[in-house]
Amino acid sequence: MTELEKQTMSKVFKTIFFLLAAMLLALPLISLAESTAFNVEQRYDFYGRQEISAQLVKNTDLLSFYADDKWWQDLSSSEKWKLMKAFDDLADEFEAKAYPTLTDLFGSEPSGVIDKEEKIIVLLHAMYGEVGGYVNSGDLYEKVQNPKSNEGKILYLNSKIIDKPEADYFLAHEFMHLITGNQKNLLRGLAEEVWLNEARAEYTSTLLGYDDVYEGSNLERRVESFLQRPSTSLSGWLERSEDYGAVNLFTQYLVDHYGLEILVDSLHSNKAGAESINYALAKNHCGKDFSDVFADWLVALLINDCEAGEEYCYLNEHLEDLRVTPTFYYLPKTGTVLATHQTSYWTPKWQRFVGGSNHLTLNFSGADSVNFKVPYVLCDLENNCSVSLLSPDEKQDGELVLSDFSSQYGSFTIMPFIDSKTAGFNGLAETFSFSWQVKVEELTPEEKEAELIDRLLARVEELEQQIADYRAKIALLLSDRGQISCHRLENDLFSGMRNSAEVSCLQEFLKAQGPEIYPEGLVTGNFFSLTEVAVIRFQEQYATEILAPLGLEKGTGYVGPATRLKINQILG
Repeated sequence: MTELEKQTMSKVFKTIFFLLAAMLLALPLISLAESTAFNVEQRYDFYGRQEISAQLVKNTDLLSFYADDKWWQDLSSSEKWKLMKAFDDLADEFEAKAYPTLTDLFGSEPSGVIDKEEKIIVLLHAMYGEVGGYVNSGDLYEKVQNPKSNEGKILYLNSKIIDKPEADYFLAHEFMHLITGNQKNLLRGLAEEVWLNEARAEYTSTLLGYDDVYEGSNLERRVESFLQRPSTSLSGWLERSEDYGAVNLFTQYLVDHYGLEILVDSLHSNKAGAESINYALAKNHCGKDFSDVFADWLVALLINDCEAGEEYCYLNEHLEDLRVTPTFYYLPKTGTVLATHQTSYWTPKWQRFVGGSNHLTLNFSGADSVNFKVPYVLCDLENNCSVSLLSPDEKQDGELVLSDFSSQYGSFTIMPFIDSKTAGFNGLAETFSFSWQVKVEELTPEEKEAELIDRLLARVEELEQQIADYRAKIALLLSDRGQISCHRLENDLFSGMRNSAEVSCLQEFLKAQGPEIYPEGLVTGNFFSLTEVAVIRFQEQYATEILAPLGLEKGTGYVGPATRLKINQILG
């Protein structure tokens, strides 16, 4: 044997030795313990089992991966090695991003007597259909309280997705349920409404950046599911793909406009469901309740147009083209169209009327055992839309009259929903009826003249408001009282704030409105009584735009969304 042949053989033997050594060192990682029995959800398990045996196959700093024996033992060695790499990647992503982000924001997962170990168990078993995973809140209790409890922090994941890109999202989603179980069930003794529990978990995909690339993302899947059945109750949870779509898109809108604090504060409140959202909205001085936000969401889904109002659109760039298709009703030139429908709590409906003639009268009637709210959208012939609200009386009857309809408007859309129940939802909800009748007719000459006068008077009022706005802008341009240091107010401002650049900007703005608004003209960055009184004067000067929509007659001194909107309009 030549020297070259000897060297070659030596390299081959060394390579074989190191490969064998590496395999021997890694073998314990594939099966780290004897099999352990776990209770599982029969309705999710692919084989309909209630109990499985699983073996520990991977340990990391935070996670222990257990694999269903039936699944794991059927895998080849090469398939197991590939999965070990997937476990490493999944654990790295979870421990570096998902775990610290979610616990910092929402609080900790359970800890204490129920834990067999401090680590989170990820139990992998085959599940049916598109199920990605689940959490069983019964695991948070000891067996003396729940005989089926596995007594641990357990996230159940579908074994078929564990090496797929969406595994990162599903692990974060189920971990958010674990946090909710601790924050609501254990610490506050409450059971969260299923729809809101799922809403927070759904939003983790966007929060953690997994939806940044829209194609193939969880957000894209939820949009597609929702658009197939947009009239899906937000609260009546049936665990269908459209249910996930509805809560996802509502939460996207809620966080877009009112901030992540609403999800956090509602979780940390001693309330559940819509009542906890109301608590969080009030705590953050949003000026609206859950019913108001739901109504605005319905409008945003229909027109998705920030120019119609900053609350009537999505801010997420992936959702800027999202719009539902309403049910169309074509009106005759004269005559009556009527229909009766069934609906449930917090269920979106979009019913659009086109055609008709000069005079349109809508009569709405709902079941008087619940409370209906009927936002509606009027779009002119150039598709410029305005939003209003029809409020039925105690008997749930209401009437709306639109004169000169066909010559002014291209469409009229109503969105009736029931808002009289905020808690206690569990699957299928009770349904209630509502009906409407639309009558269209030609106007007499006298009626046309009266209608024209009303329109002209309304136009005069509109022009007067525009003149007031222009005067304010001119005052800003010509004022020698100093420059305004910003072009837009982004946050709510209120009495007691100190050393705030935005308060300084507010004071500069108020000063530029003239001595009748802010005679003192102090720019200090501190929001005290003089600034509060100046804000009240400004609010009352523009009462029809700032106060009237909120049902207020006098200024509050609080610079909320409506006041900021008017200030920002004047600032240009």
